[in-house]
Amino acid sequence: MKKMCEIFAKQPQDNYQFITRSIRIDGHATSVKLEASFWMILEEIANAQNMTVPKFISTVYQEALEYNGEVNNFASLLRCACLTYARQPKETIRQALAQLNT
Repeated sequence: MKKMCEIFAKQPQDNYQFITRSIRIDGHATSVKLEASFWMILEEIANAQNMTVPKFISTVYQEALEYNGEVNNFASLLRCACLTYARQPKETIRQALAQLNT
């Protein structure tokens, strides 16, 4: 019997294990807990923008704070950022870099 979701179900468990990292945002130490796969995508996004992951995360936080006045669920915001990138990585980075240059 062929299994429909095998490509998703057979991935290594390491991909979806939680990893907690300590970072500084506005000089305050905080921790962010995400699945390993999301950390890999954040690394890719940060590298594409010539940033470290902590710098990228701090920038996302600051900009979300500016746009929304508060950041209620930052880990979910980061996951959604990864999904935005995963859908169209080249276009997402192109737009991000274009905004930096305006």
